[in-house]
Amino acid sequence: MILSIVAVALVVLYFLGAHVSAVLGIIALGLMVFFSDRPMAEMTGLIAWNVGTTNVLVAVPMFILMGELLMRGGLTERMYRAFSAWFHWLPGGLVQANIATCAAFAAMSGSTAATAATISRVALPAFRARGYNEPFVVGSLAAGGTLGILIPPSIILIVYGVLAEESIGALYMAGVIPGLLLTAMFMLAIALLTMLRPSLAPREPPTSFAEKLQVLGTIVPVGALVFLVLGTIYTGIATPTEAASLGVVGAFALAALGGRVNRHMLRATFLNTVNTTAMVMLIVSAAFMLNFVLAIFGVPSAMARAVTQAGWSPSVIIWVLIAFYIVMGTFMDEFSMLVTTVPVILPIIKAIGVDLVWFGILITVLVEVALISPPHGLTLFVLQNVRQQTAGKDERVGTVMDLYIGVMPFMLVMLALIVLLVAFPGIATWLPTTMRR
Repeated sequence: MILSIVAVALVVLYFLGAHVSAVLGIIALGLMVFFSDRPMAEMTGLIAWNVGTTNVLVAVPMFILMGELLMRGGLTERMYRAFSAWFHWLPGGLVQANIATCAAFAAMSGSTAATAATISRVALPAFRARGYNEPFVVGSLAAGGTLGILIPPSIILIVYGVLAEESIGALYMAGVIPGLLLTAMFMLAIALLTMLRPSLAPREPPTSFAEKLQVLGTIVPVGALVFLVLGTIYTGIATPTEAASLGVVGAFALAALGGRVNRHMLRATFLNTVNTTAMVMLIVSAAFMLNFVLAIFGVPSAMARAVTQAGWSPSVIIWVLIAFYIVMGTFMDEFSMLVTTVPVILPIIKAIGVDLVWFGILITVLVEVALISPPHGLTLFVLQNVRQQTAGKDERVGTVMDLYIGVMPFMLVMLALIVLLVAFPGIATWLPTTMRR
């Protein structure tokens, strides 16, 4: 009965347009008022305090700040020019640079929206005068943007780690190989599509080796910053929170060297960091509140018992959950999917003996699919907004239907990665076993 009430309330409130934190909070407080005699005000304050003082979550504002500094520090433009010089000779031309730059920025950002918006602002003007197929271009940018939550550092993986009580460092290392594999699969798909349909992307003129060496100076600082964050976690030198702090220092240094640091830039950076952090923390607090209430009524444990008594094999349960997340992703955003389902599903996953680190990566890829799933994929609307902002006065901007068409090949690539993860779990679980803790 409790689960039915929660499910109906979730659907009604989401379709009414309520914010995800408000939805979770309203349901949790309503259940406490009508079905529990526990002190509501005291429990609400205690849960919010525990979330706000969790050491691991300190990494969230740090990684958000790092991404903001990089975005406003001018590194993105230099990085895009560098990857364009090195990758535009491949079939697909500058579309390959989209994916490579998105992957590099993802390794320093942790946010899909930030990755997609930042790279597309730089990339879109370069395509309009070159005869590229625009749905194909914006589809690649939307797909590349999703790498922001798979390639560490990832805010989604931090939230999952807190909900699942799993090591953030292990989750980060688990995301490295799938993230690089998905990047390679995207680039391979672009090459195959453009070889089959050359009209999608024209051949770019060659770049001299001297020009490639000239822009290499941009890629080296990027690699150094990635090692500063991920290398210190992998070698056990720093925790994810400490590595995030080091990343902020490195991002600030790169922005300063680029001559972009000034009062206006810092003010915009800090304000946006505070706004995004407040949103994430409010959602996490509301999710923990609902998780606590559901645990009081025994909903997760009852679901775990029901599933195990049904006699389904672990593989069947996993594929049912995959189908469930794919359908849910057509009308829910990433944080809504994660925080409303993980607390309920985790007891089932534990009962069938599935590795929680592997499951975290699987959920992250499914969330990536949701981010570009028509009709309500968040990244699609971010890209459409950037298209309108970067268009000239006399330029015609296509509809969001261009994005629906453009992302379809990349969604198939993501689904192929899901199949690979299920068939070969070691893709995600091997690297965490080699790290020092």
